[in-house]
Amino acid sequence: MAKVSNIQNPVKLLSGGEPTFSREKREESVSLWRQVVHFGIVGIINTGIDVLTLNLLLWFFPTRNANLLLTYNSVAYLFGALNSFWLNKYWTFQQNHKTTGREIVRFAIINTLGILCNDSLLWITAGLLHPAIGNGFLWANLSKLVAVVGTSVVSYLGMKFWVFASLPQEHWKQSGHSSSIAMEVQGIQGQSLQTKGNGTKYSLSVIMPAHNEEIAIAETVHSAVDTVSQWTQDFEVIVVNDGSKDKTQTIVEEIVAIDPRVRLINHEVNRGYGAALVSGFEAITKDLAFFMDSDGQFDIHDLECFFPLIEKYDAVLGYRIDRQDTSVRKLNAWGWKMLVRLMFRLRIRDVDCAFKLYRAKFFHEHRLETRGAMINTEIMYKFKRAGYTYTEIGVHHLARRGGRATGAKLSVIARAFREMFVYARKWHKEEQEARQNQSQAK
Repeated sequence: MAKVSNIQNPVKLLSGGEPTFSREKREESVSLWRQVVHFGIVGIINTGIDVLTLNLLLWFFPTRNANLLLTYNSVAYLFGALNSFWLNKYWTFQQNHKTTGREIVRFAIINTLGILCNDSLLWITAGLLHPAIGNGFLWANLSKLVAVVGTSVVSYLGMKFWVFASLPQEHWKQSGHSSSIAMEVQGIQGQSLQTKGNGTKYSLSVIMPAHNEEIAIAETVHSAVDTVSQWTQDFEVIVVNDGSKDKTQTIVEEIVAIDPRVRLINHEVNRGYGAALVSGFEAITKDLAFFMDSDGQFDIHDLECFFPLIEKYDAVLGYRIDRQDTSVRKLNAWGWKMLVRLMFRLRIRDVDCAFKLYRAKFFHEHRLETRGAMINTEIMYKFKRAGYTYTEIGVHHLARRGGRATGAKLSVIARAFREMFVYARKWHKEEQEARQNQSQAK
């Protein structure tokens, strides 16, 4: 089975043992259930505080007015939320570091959504129950119970995957490592990002899909050539022009005429991000395959710290630190990641990050079928299914220097969902058939 390292820094190089994928999955399951139990206990305490506050308000200021009940409910919810922050931070998610402004802001946002969800459910339920229940206390508390159950789901997901996610201590506490080791590894990663001249013994193919990137393409390609040439002399930079309507193709052709290490693959019409990557992967001739977007949002110097890890793993996956995208794109990415986890059982921190290094043999041995935004999910699904190993490491993400992001276009999203459901069914059926064949063989 595949071995997965889902951490911010390459700690596996320092740790004493290497757990198997199955063991890691079991540990993740135990950790998840522990979190759910702790969150449930905190929820019970919060609900007690919430309901007690609501009933005290009803006791001192009785009402049958739904609008006033909403006000009481919001006040009660806030009292429970204060307790929720501290217990969930230090107990449920074991974040024993100093509270950050980011946590407070995100927690406030989640609780604002929670209040809206709570109030909405309470308002709807109160309206439905009002004609049937004459007792004010019973009416209010039954309405409150429905609101609490619905809101708890929103609250847990928000805290786990946003408020208390992506912090170094989270992994260490769950894995039994000390925070001091995490600090040490952070320092090593920082050094590796700044150190120059560390090369690789492997030859390297750099794939750069491009669509209407005339503003950034020349600088991005030149930077790639200049930087990679410091690490290895056996490399190629493959630019895949995916039906650009600006001067992208012309600019790259001028570079190709001067530097034979740069190659151009040209799509006459736009085929999609996945199609561009597939064309690049099919053209690689080197030992390692690295791909990076050509819009200038990544610093190729970060690739240097991937080379020690590729000695141990079959792939090194980057994830974006401080992602420089709009809130809408971040929200869409989070939702997509959750859906990928649900449908394909892939726990990749940033599945669509366009900064990944693979051993090229995978692309020689496996045929890729999707051609849209599903491509990264397909690669990792088949990568994991084939038993390859990988690890994850943070990379810098920069603001766009020009061009337009196309990932949020309705046509792109529709194609991604269509491919997801079509191929999820196909691949799961293939898995079932493979298991049946194995059973019959035994």
